[in-house]
Amino acid sequence: MNSNTTARKHVRRTALIAGLVAAVALPLGLTASARASVPAPGKAAAVAPRSVSGTPGQAMTRVADFYGAYIDAKGDYEDPDAALATVLRTHYLTVDFAQRLTAWEEENGTDGVLRAQNVPARWTVTDNGAVGNGHEVIVTLTFGSEGTTQRTRLFVLLERYDRIADISTASSR
Repeated sequence: MNSNTTARKHVRRTALIAGLVAAVALPLGLTASARASVPAPGKAAAVAPRSVSGTPGQAMTRVADFYGAYIDAKGDYEDPDAALATVLRTHYLTVDFAQRLTAWEEENGTDGVLRAQNVPARWTVTDNGAVGNGHEVIVTLTFGSEGTTQRTRLFVLLERYDRIADISTASSR
């Protein structure tokens, strides 16, 4: 056997071993990453911590702060905090809109901020850009769980001074 034949056998053997390692390791790696991203029910997962960021004066952050705090106040089933929900509305809504919202709630028999009688399981906040002298943010509320979910999209209009001036189911654009 010459050295050229020995070298080819070595390269083929190395390629075969690398292929086998990849064939075994790749599915294990995918399974491990899938398991890490979806925690088992009732068990804490070892995943990287998530973060949320925002800046004062940013419309999207302001609306996210309001909806997060409002849903927390309304959604604590053991001890909902109606006083906190009222204070949040006073702080975040314009006086004119707060009055219009109260009238809308009396007419429709539901919470005007959430446009529902219950609280959502999840929500997302998305920037929708400038509208006139204000800014519009889309809030998507997801009600229910697993296979029985319903989504509601709300268009939240902030005035120039970062107060919520309107919440509707249609864009102001």
